[in-house]
Amino acid sequence: MTGTSEPILRLKNVRKAFGNLAAVDDINLSIGEGEFFTIVGPSGSGKTTLIRMLAGMERPTSGDILLRDKRINDTPANERPTCMVFQSLALFPHRTVGQNIEFALKIRNVDPATREKRARELMQQLHLPADYYSKNVTLCSGGERQRVALARALAFDPQILFFDEPLSAIDYKLRKTLEKELKDIHRETGKTFVYITHSLEEAMVMSDRIGVMRRGKLIQVGSPNEIYSTPRSRFVSEFMGDVNVIPVESNGAGSVRSQSLGASFKVPPASIEGKAQCLVVRPEFLRFLSSPSDAQNSLKGVLYNEYALGSRIQYQVRVGEKVFLVEKLRQQPFKGSLDDEVLIGWDPENSILVADE
Repeated sequence: MTGTSEPILRLKNVRKAFGNLAAVDDINLSIGEGEFFTIVGPSGSGKTTLIRMLAGMERPTSGDILLRDKRINDTPANERPTCMVFQSLALFPHRTVGQNIEFALKIRNVDPATREKRARELMQQLHLPADYYSKNVTLCSGGERQRVALARALAFDPQILFFDEPLSAIDYKLRKTLEKELKDIHRETGKTFVYITHSLEEAMVMSDRIGVMRRGKLIQVGSPNEIYSTPRSRFVSEFMGDVNVIPVESNGAGSVRSQSLGASFKVPPASIEGKAQCLVVRPEFLRFLSSPSDAQNSLKGVLYNEYALGSRIQYQVRVGEKVFLVEKLRQQPFKGSLDDEVLIGWDPENSILVADE
């Protein structure tokens, strides 16, 4: 949770089974009021099933979901003070922008003048032109429809907004704009946002905390920086972006050895006793060396390829059968040619030992 905010939502040993398959398996979690919490995981990890239970569209097989300490397992979705923004948006194609935004207020018998006032306030907040109020929603662009769906969700002032991969079908440039707008709206409204995505980038940009799911279990929860910098397992480290992973075994205090590379490396003091281990080094912490003394760990390899990634350049270096990734800022490119023999290295504090799972 963020700061000292009290939990608005608690999950206690929540499980959802479909036959013999546990889609969600014994989840315990607290989400703070006003938090932007993102659930990430590959397809089939259980994140969609989890958020459908939170929104009231599925019932847990066992365990409890508590909203402000009140059990809501059996409370229908339309009786919860929450709202879902779907991947498909689920807008009414035969209605105008204003009518779509006002829908939740209309079914709650809010008078027309108040509905229109609220819709126009939200349109202004979400950068929708005032004259769109009477525009058919099918004539809006993808980004505009996304804003209409969000305005509709905010219209009746829900306590929690759930998001089911709402940006997945939008082009990259617009998605980046909407990521920032969503984060701004979260800050402006103070609402609790619970968001699911398979996109590392979305999670890192917007979230206060991230929960990583795998095979129905929540395997790590933390801030974006914690998840990225101190993953608990090989799976989390690889899921959260490009990474160099070296299977290793203990080689005495402060050292490990890679049999495949035929080399030993100094590591941070902490280790994972009794488990198979991997040494993880992010590409931005690897660097090209002039001599082995320039870093506490070093390897000889061949510069195999390079890729321009906007403000960064990523280099592939082959060391035997293994490919390492090295990243540098575009303003500071490596002065070398493909097929050159190169020396790469890193310092122990820029690596982490994780479980090989």
